[in-house]
Amino acid sequence: MSRVIVGLSGGVDSAVAALLLKEQGYEVVGVFMKNWEEKDENGVCTATADREDALRAADAIGVPCYTVNFTKEYAERVFSYFLDEYRKMRTPNPDILCNTEIKFKAFLEFALGMEADILATGHYARLDKTSRLRLLRGADANKDQTYFLAGLDEEKLRRVVFPVGGLTKAEVRDIARRASLPNAEKKDSTGVCFIGERDFKKFLMDFLPANPGDIVDLTGRKLARHDGLMYYTLGQRKGLGIGGKDFGTGESWFVVGKNVKENLLIVQQGEHEELYSTSLTCGKVSFISKRPGNGSFRCTAKFRYRQPDQGVTVELKDGGCRIVFDEPQRAVTPGQWAVLYDGDECLGGGEIDEVVPLKPLPKFLYDNH
Repeated sequence: MSRVIVGLSGGVDSAVAALLLKEQGYEVVGVFMKNWEEKDENGVCTATADREDALRAADAIGVPCYTVNFTKEYAERVFSYFLDEYRKMRTPNPDILCNTEIKFKAFLEFALGMEADILATGHYARLDKTSRLRLLRGADANKDQTYFLAGLDEEKLRRVVFPVGGLTKAEVRDIARRASLPNAEKKDSTGVCFIGERDFKKFLMDFLPANPGDIVDLTGRKLARHDGLMYYTLGQRKGLGIGGKDFGTGESWFVVGKNVKENLLIVQQGEHEELYSTSLTCGKVSFISKRPGNGSFRCTAKFRYRQPDQGVTVELKDGGCRIVFDEPQRAVTPGQWAVLYDGDECLGGGEIDEVVPLKPLPKFLYDNH
């Protein structure tokens, strides 16, 4: 009998993954990963509640469940990088890094150390292992999570299964209800992996001190004050504090750039050319299967989760790439990931280092955009 370690998060997806594997005859062992210990703004430690949900689900399924503490590894490999990126005025994606460094590295090593044959999670993704390994989109297009798995490689994924990847969310909940799992109706988690649904800006301010400055438009006119450039991202509309001002066209204001040297947050009224870009570069790009040599190829890409696929040309060079868009793209943001697809197959991706704007900001405002 093959032994499988299932990462039980406390949610319904991983619980159903464990249930399905047990029904298939595997020796299933549940493990809850504790990655974050701090209480939220309401004084609640969500990790404690999630652990209790994981234990209850494991008991209902009839499998053991243990807890492993990865808070040290998470702080060193994910959270420190997260803060460093914000200090550089970039917008990182810690969920992707959590998968590459914690779930499918530290946790995979832990699972293999427990003499597991495979590791299972509740991700909505599929794997084709018939010849070369292919990472495929989940059957539920609305829940597909391959974007967050793009930093993994074939060697790791050969030891992994995604039991719910071929199901829709509705089917997963139906299975959980029929099995009377205690978390069958549990709400899906949202937000950044370790922050949850708390106020993101307030959370960030606890770790990175505020450095207020001016908010200016494309003429250099001062409109308001910002709390610190790191708290804002390209394309941001809410939370600027200028929506009700008595000037301009009445359209919404958007962040279009940052002048780091002068500590200016640059905004524009309406969605115009300055908010769009024509290409980007990644200093490093990784592929699920063997990396192609230097050269170019056509595929589609996403520059943020849930974005519809966009046609692109990828030009590979020296471990990195340049991605040229078929159509200008809105608010492509350094620090986020460009993830590449060929139909349903996720090819891989890389962290966005630079973008080329469709229309550069006025020279006197332009710095580090």
